[in-house]
Amino acid sequence: MEKSEIKPFIAKRVAKELRDGDVVNLGIGLPTMVPAFLDPSVSITLQSENGFIGLVDADPEAEDAAYIVNAGGQPAGIAKDGMFFDSATSFSIIRGGHVDATILGSLQVDEHGNIANWIIPGKMVPGMGGAMDLVVGAKRVIVAMEHTQKGAHKILKNCTLPLTAAGQVNLIVTEMAVIEVTADGLVLKEYNPEFTVEEIQAATEAVLTIADDLKPMV
Repeated sequence: MEKSEIKPFIAKRVAKELRDGDVVNLGIGLPTMVPAFLDPSVSITLQSENGFIGLVDADPEAEDAAYIVNAGGQPAGIAKDGMFFDSATSFSIIRGGHVDATILGSLQVDEHGNIANWIIPGKMVPGMGGAMDLVVGAKRVIVAMEHTQKGAHKILKNCTLPLTAAGQVNLIVTEMAVIEVTADGLVLKEYNPEFTVEEIQAATEAVLTIADDLKPMV
């Protein structure tokens, strides 16, 4: 698979996990590509922890174009029925269980559903953002990321980086596979036909259980 094809491929598959009417929070980077791949029959509402619900793509011609940004500082727009509010209200929405799904990238995920996505010790970061609240407060946590980092495992038996949260990940989608997190470990549900099951396991430190109904990613 060409490098340029990886992120769109992942985003397209993640889009199939969203349902009409869902309230969704998107992490920065790859997750922001997901809405572009939604089925036309599916309409979602985007929530952003910096105080918006109803975010849409930025409109450079809009009067407020210079004043609306998402949580990653990227230009955004607001739907006609969207809302602005303070951080207290925003995190009440998140912590109150009103977000149907959050889609995040990650540095590491493990077989227990633990996620580490906010810091590499010794490196400067702007802050943890809302990730710790989102992965605990959202009804479903989907990790969308490349399967490995320069050949190094990212799906582990146990995370080695500081955790964002423990036991909160529900689904992992990479360019190689769709993996469900269960109480018994990681289950390989779908595979990219460009890779064999053996290659996917070799790229994964945690042991994968092969689903009885394993099917190709589409």
